[in-house]
Amino acid sequence: MRSAIAAAGLFVVASVLAVPVRAEDQPGVTATEIRIGQTMPYSGPVSAFGILGKGEVAYFKMVNDRGGINGRKVNLISLDDGYVPPKTVEQTRRLIESDEVSFIFSTMGTAHNTAIAKYLQGKKVPQLFVASGASKFGDPQQFPLALMGVMAPFRNEARMYARYALQKKPDATFAILAQNDDFGRDYLAGLKDVLGERFDSAVTVASYESTDPTIDSQIVKLKSTGADALIVAATPKFAAQAIRKTHEINWRPLTFLSNVSVWMSSVMEPAGLEAGTGIISTAYVKDPLDPAWADDAGVKGWRDYMAKYVPDGDIRDSNYVNGYNNGMVLEHVLKAAGNDLSRENILRQALSIKDLELPMLLPGIKVSTSESDHLPVEQVQFMRFTGKQWERFGEVLSTK
Repeated sequence: MRSAIAAAGLFVVASVLAVPVRAEDQPGVTATEIRIGQTMPYSGPVSAFGILGKGEVAYFKMVNDRGGINGRKVNLISLDDGYVPPKTVEQTRRLIESDEVSFIFSTMGTAHNTAIAKYLQGKKVPQLFVASGASKFGDPQQFPLALMGVMAPFRNEARMYARYALQKKPDATFAILAQNDDFGRDYLAGLKDVLGERFDSAVTVASYESTDPTIDSQIVKLKSTGADALIVAATPKFAAQAIRKTHEINWRPLTFLSNVSVWMSSVMEPAGLEAGTGIISTAYVKDPLDPAWADDAGVKGWRDYMAKYVPDGDIRDSNYVNGYNNGMVLEHVLKAAGNDLSRENILRQALSIKDLELPMLLPGIKVSTSESDHLPVEQVQFMRFTGKQWERFGEVLSTK
């Protein structure tokens, strides 16, 4: 399926890249500055995700203190959208039409990136390293100017959970708590990929809206099914509620947690550390709290960055690690673009990454892209919560 999508998208991407480059068609770029933009949920129901933007702004402050990129400072304009798609559109239009940024970088949210994609495509503005694991952003036919961020695709993650559960119990049934948008639907699609015709009889879904105050009733409903496995495809606030409620009602299915909600400070601690014991998720970045990385040069570099540029940041929140990785991969792209900072060449370089190793990715996981492959990371490792921390187990696996 993926090869067909990729082949169909090649002509679209090639057409975009074939536009002649003219100096006057390079908004956001001067002799001393590269101006880029994003929106983040600094307020609203998933404000915990705003840490990603805070980390990325800090990363480019570090880059600028080192002299910038090819003599230019990077000015990342990061605006609050409250996790409301219409506000994302409004703020993105401001970034393009008023602030005249070169491109959009790491905007947060599946529905939010979907809402701005058509507008950005019409303006021929790249939508780089989107902060969403929705598999559709890896479809070059549908989103020729978009590229997923340094994270594993949601759909692929769900496939891995389904396969793991079926290894433990071949006739396992599943309960899934899913946000009622493309984020949640990607997990359902991953389950269906694995279960096939069994999906309708083996899966019970309870959905929620990002504006809901609680998901307690959904968890009670899911327990009543007697499912063997529970998948929590939820953002941090609701993930914490789900973990706490399953513990309170003494429900102990094999539980999987979306890797966007594994943070200690915003999920595991509010839920209660004991309540999360035994939960399984996946990792692709190094956990700075893991003793295995105590002497790791990459983690030491990250800690130095945090101490100087985000001194008030909670090092238990790996969104800071994700921001660091996203910043580093974009720095790589801009360096590769050299002095040709046209939107076309920046996109070309973003789609030409070959086996890039980042110091805060797990060993064996590399970033690679191409015109037919808009998914930078497609490997993860399983991890389990011990009641104190996440512990990785098994080998690094492909998510395909």
